[in-house]
Amino acid sequence: MSTAVPHYSLAWSLLLLLADVIAWHLLAERNRLARIATRLVGFVAYSLVIINAGVSPLEAPAWPDDSALQFGATALAIVWWMYAARTLTVLLGLLLTGRVGHSGRLLQEVIGAVIFLIAIVAAAGYVLQLPVKGLLATSGAMAIIVGLALQSTLSDVFSGIILNTTKPYQVDDSIAIDGMEGKVMDIDWRATHLLTGVGTMVVIPNSVAAKAKIVNLSRPVNIHGVSINIMMSPHIRPRRVLDALERALQGCSALLPTPRPRAVVKDTSPTTIEYSVTGFISDLANKSDVRNLLFDLAYRHLEAAGIAWQSETTAEAVSRPRALLDEVKVFRTSTADEKAQLAQTMVSREYATGQTIVELGDITDGLLVIATGVVSANVPDGSNMVEVGRMGPGEVMGEQSVLTDTPSEARFIALTSCVVYRIDKAATRQCMEHRADITTALNKLQAIRQQSTQHVLLRKPVAIKKNNFLGWLQKR
Repeated sequence: MSTAVPHYSLAWSLLLLLADVIAWHLLAERNRLARIATRLVGFVAYSLVIINAGVSPLEAPAWPDDSALQFGATALAIVWWMYAARTLTVLLGLLLTGRVGHSGRLLQEVIGAVIFLIAIVAAAGYVLQLPVKGLLATSGAMAIIVGLALQSTLSDVFSGIILNTTKPYQVDDSIAIDGMEGKVMDIDWRATHLLTGVGTMVVIPNSVAAKAKIVNLSRPVNIHGVSINIMMSPHIRPRRVLDALERALQGCSALLPTPRPRAVVKDTSPTTIEYSVTGFISDLANKSDVRNLLFDLAYRHLEAAGIAWQSETTAEAVSRPRALLDEVKVFRTSTADEKAQLAQTMVSREYATGQTIVELGDITDGLLVIATGVVSANVPDGSNMVEVGRMGPGEVMGEQSVLTDTPSEARFIALTSCVVYRIDKAATRQCMEHRADITTALNKLQAIRQQSTQHVLLRKPVAIKKNNFLGWLQKR
């Protein structure tokens, strides 16, 4: 009878282990609680089976006369320690994930390795009755030798633990380590993996990352800085450049109003003056687009202020109205002679900050071209006016009046002091007769602006109606 029980228990224990492995792989990763519960139940059942068979994980097997039973009982006891270590690591992983999230995966793996090491030593001492003290002394000496040989690797491992604990960055964060910028894809035992903007993978050892200067571009979550640097000639008065750059910042509606965007003098030298233009956005994914837009706006507003982008300036060969027509996309297909003739009819007018350039419902007497400054376009939304866009040098207003003599659907207000040139309606229509592309461009511009207006109005959050109870409370 003493022989049958262990054979019977051995068969059941093997079936339980096989069932545990199958259940673990069949249950999906998203059913994590079910997987862990199944493993815990399997471990308890396995423990009951081997204990009922007379096998104790804390003692050596008691069948010295039967080598087969002795080997089977020893295997069951050792497997129990490994099963216990695996179950404990799974439970600790669940607890750590709830506290530190998936970024603590490296810490979980290190703790799991320690648990398995303890289980191996315990199995050697309790089940195999090996001299644990001698084993620990020998393993300690070996650990010193291995540690010296793997010093750099161990440094990466412990640096990775520190990075996962202090969390200067996490997976999916955009960071810069010693000037290397990219998105964190993984943090493993040895290194941090960054995906750069050009699609290459950079592997930075954790020991290097722990000692380096780290810039986390993803924090704070909803405020991200965008900056560009511009080099100008030292012969140009800085106030003129700063005023033009401030207008460029005001013309960029993608920037957050708070913190306030700024343009400052960053550095000077005998040959150049460096200016820094800084603003803030809410979505880091738009950083490159906003930087490109800032460069374009800076170029346009500097040119509108009569400031050459390059360090050496040359006298203008054409008048300001003629140069302005080269920046207007509507007249892109016109010849130089046509632009020169049209420029002679252009009349300028200055507007102060806050002054209305075109009132809602007005029919303009020509096409208006912004030469300098920033103009805000506002459309009605019930009893209020909503800003739908901002315009700068080279952009036009009044295309509806030129096309069909219809009133303006928006109110255009000068956000800064502006200079606007008017092209007579008759002269514009004469150009439209000679160049069908001008008519097409004006119609396309009108359609785009109407579409943008609808998009802004539909994007506006819908007011929530108060129910009777809230209305009753409001009247109390």
